Amino acid sequence: MSDSSPRRLPRGRYALSREEVERIQRTRLCTAMAEAMTEKGYVGTSVEDVLKRAVVSRQSFYQLFDSKLDCFMAAFAGAGELLLQRVLESVGVDEATGGPRLEGSPLERFERAITAYLDVLAAELPFARLFLVEVYAAGPEAIRRRGEMQSTLTDALADLMEVTDDAGRFACQVIIASVSAMVTPLVADGDVDGLRAVGPPMIDHVRRLWDSGTFGTP
Repeated sequence: MSDSSPRRLPRGRYALSREEVERIQRTRLCTAMAEAMTEKGYVGTSVEDVLKRAVVSRQSFYQLFDSKLDCFMAAFAGAGELLLQRVLESVGVDEATGGPRLEGSPLERFERAITAYLDVLAAELPFARLFLVEVYAAGPEAIRRRGEMQSTLTDALADLMEVTDDAGRFACQVIIASVSAMVTPLVADGDVDGLRAVGPPMIDHVRRLWDSGTFGTP
C-alpha cells in the first residue's frame, strides 16, 4: 500500500530483528498478491507469481502463510484496515474513545468520509480490487469476512451520523451496500475518475434522506 511501501532487505548481513524481517516480507507478499491479481485474478494467480513480484523465497512464504488463500486473507485484512483508517482520519479521531471525532454536522462528516473512502480506492486500486472484486473468487471464508467488513463499515457510518435506532442503522446499511455495488465495477475497470464521480450524487442523496427523516432526524 502506498503509505507503507515494502522495504527492500539490505544485501549481506543486517541488523534487523527476525520480527522486522518477517514484517517486511509479509508486507511485500501482501502487496505482491494484490498486484498479481490485478493482472491475473485470484484464480489465475499462483504462489509463484506472488514470489516473483515480492522477491521472497518459497520457504519464507510458507513460514508466514499456510497457502495462497492465507496470504490473500492477510492482504484483505490490511486493505480493510487501510479503508477504516483513512475514513477515521478524514473526520478526526476522538482520543478518549478511539472512535470518530463528532465535529461539524453529521452530513459534513459523511461528505468527508465518503470522499476519503473513494480517494483511497482510487489511490490503491490493486488493494481495492482485492477487497471488492477478487474476494468473491476466493471462496466462502473470504466472502464471510467481506460481510463482516460491511457490518464494520455500517457501524462506522452509524457512529458518524449519530444514528441509534434500527431504522437509521438500516439506512446506513443500505448506503454502504449501495456504494459498494456502485464502486465495484469501477474498481474492476480501473476507472479512477468514475470512482471519484460517485461522491457528489451520493452526498446529495444522503442529504435528501436526512432531510426526509430517514435517519430518525426530521
